[in-house]
Amino acid sequence: MGTDVLSLRIDGDLLDRVRERAARRGMSVQDYVVRTLVRDDFDDRFAAAVEKTEKFYGAA
Repeated sequence: MGTDVLSLRIDGDLLDRVRERAARRGMSVQDYVVRTLVRDDFDDRFAAAVEKTEKFYGAA
């Protein structure tokens, strides 16, 4: 799996909050943002899998 670059522009106050949260976890801002995106993606995929399973088994 290769890597790509993602550049984004965010508000200074938001960046400060992200820096604080990352620092509390001993992470860089980049690692914190990537981890957050991965977790959110997992949540979405998990919810979709649960929905498909419920439809398959006929759960209400």
